[in-house]
Amino acid sequence: MVKPRGWLEWEAEQARDWIYRPQAGDDKYSRGVLGVRTGSKDYPGAAVLGVDAAVRTGLGMVRYLGPRRAQDLVLARRPEIVTVPGRVQAWLLGSGINASTRTDAVTTALEQALAEGLPTVIDAGALDLVSRAIGPTVITPHAGELAAMLADEAKPGSASQIAANPGEWAIRAARLFDVTVLLKGAVTHIASPAGARLTVSTGPAWLATAGSGDVLGGILGALLATHFDQLEADAASLAPLAATAALLHAEAANLASAGGPIAALDVADAVPRAVAAFLDSGIAPGARSTS
Repeated sequence: MVKPRGWLEWEAEQARDWIYRPQAGDDKYSRGVLGVRTGSKDYPGAAVLGVDAAVRTGLGMVRYLGPRRAQDLVLARRPEIVTVPGRVQAWLLGSGINASTRTDAVTTALEQALAEGLPTVIDAGALDLVSRAIGPTVITPHAGELAAMLADEAKPGSASQIAANPGEWAIRAARLFDVTVLLKGAVTHIASPAGARLTVSTGPAWLATAGSGDVLGGILGALLATHFDQLEADAASLAPLAATAALLHAEAANLASAGGPIAALDVADAVPRAVAAFLDSGIAPGARSTS
């Protein structure tokens, strides 16, 4: 792997400024509401993992809108989830969905969410719809998914080429699609069209496990929801929020692993401890970063 130049390694001291701590006067709406369209008949677990991680990251409400089987599993795991349409302040789309087999109804629902212009995380089976996004958007591909996106644009790069030089390809994708790119890998690279270049490299190798990306999507979606008002004014906040999500994901994995194997749900379970580890008494309750 090519060592990146000009990239900033994101640290806990920076990440803590991007984690929202609720005030006494907050309600579930002021703390952020995340809408989630993820999961499918074949991959319902992706919905469970993303929703569980989002709840544990610290927001007011998750509104899950997906297939019945996934909905039932989500409610069995998290009975506090709302499963009817309504007000949301950010979206998480695509995890556990296969773009080649999704129905027209699912495609329409994803496109309608993108058309709302809200802060959005696009993952997996919604990545092909990135051109429909009109709000502050982060895409979260791995090398293979990014290769497919670039092939669709007649700007091919193989998965092996992207994995060998992820920083350069993340920059290319951010410019091409005009969105913030969180390129997953052994080192996570976050690039924005405005020039942000951030990396996270603290996760254990055990984190390379099925469902790990679904957990990351939930963490990131929660952070966008808790900063919805800031993102409306300044889309440049996407890059530090994405890097903070990646760092929380890595720290949760380290806490869950303690040197041993982990599964994706173990990582989600450890997210509150990771959040607590990043916060300290020096941060005023309710503070949001203005940097």
